Amino acid sequence: MTTSIDTNIIVALWRNTDSSNRVAAELLDQAQKRGRLVVSAPVYAELMADPARSENELNEFAARTGIAVDWNIDEDVWREAGRAYRGYARRRIRSGGDPPRRILADFVIGAHAVLHGHTLITLDRRRYAAAFPRLRIVPE
Repeated sequence: MTTSIDTNIIVALWRNTDSSNRVAAELLDQAQKRGRLVVSAPVYAELMADPARSENELNEFAARTGIAVDWNIDEDVWREAGRAYRGYARRRIRSGGDPPRRILADFVIGAHAVLHGHTLITLDRRRYAAAFPRLRIVPE
């Protein structure tokens, strides 16, 4: 089984002071035991923004942990992400909330995982579950 990793898992793992650090470490450890690990290109790009890490350190981390980067994002992923983002925007407006935030990367990450048949590990289950009902998300 292949597990896609959300950005927030790796960020929490890198920050020992983060309250989610231990949860992230356990989720990643369990995912490694189940099979292949992958991050989509948007996750890699978001991780490059971490001021405490260089690109070389990010590459070394990925190699050391066996995390592959899937650089290819096909048209079907973009279309699925757009549909999910549209659904999010409509739900947010219907609920009387503020206008939708610009968080397209989360929808590309989710669409990538669901269309490739991956499980997704994330600390933001609620957002992904609402946008991608068919996506298997850990923790459940």
